[in-house]
Amino acid sequence: MPQLTLFESSETRLADDERGRVVYTPRFVDADTAESWFRQLRDGLSWKMQRRMMYDREVDVPRLMAHFRLDAAGGETPTPIAEAARLVSDHLAVPFNSVGLNRYRDGRDSVAPHNDHLDEIREGFPIALLSLGAMRRMVIRAKAQPRTTIQVDLEAGSLLVMDYATQLHYTHAIPKTTEDVGERISLAFRVKTAA
Repeated sequence: MPQLTLFESSETRLADDERGRVVYTPRFVDADTAESWFRQLRDGLSWKMQRRMMYDREVDVPRLMAHFRLDAAGGETPTPIAEAARLVSDHLAVPFNSVGLNRYRDGRDSVAPHNDHLDEIREGFPIALLSLGAMRRMVIRAKAQPRTTIQVDLEAGSLLVMDYATQLHYTHAIPKTTEDVGERISLAFRVKTAA
């Protein structure tokens, strides 16, 4: 089991007003732990390719996905996910019960601008995004004037926290890039409504 180490990392408030709060913490977990978790998840999960309807046609979702309920009785949550969930939950004092994983294989994999489905998450609780692997840029954009745009490079081992209000007032995305980027895995921790 890797040694879990929290570095003295400084939080950066990317947004903090009536439209919501977004906080970025680089080096939330140390580099060795982040690399170990990345390899275990990349090689040990059954990643799924999904298809969705978009503009009247079915298309491949441009990334691989996995999902785990953290509160399932007798569930077999992989060790890196359980360790990360415990660390993030303790740090934020939030009872996360779900984690969605996205695996970006290269710069062609992406996620379009969106906000979380509000009927699926519990009001008042944040979403916490732990990044592993290669750095990718997230774009967070306000839905209304002033149309603020925040760009943040999500480093391996970093934690990005968006409070509930941000899902009402902002979209977030991982755009495609032509840059030569390696693989990235994100773990998005949420407090979901009952399944």
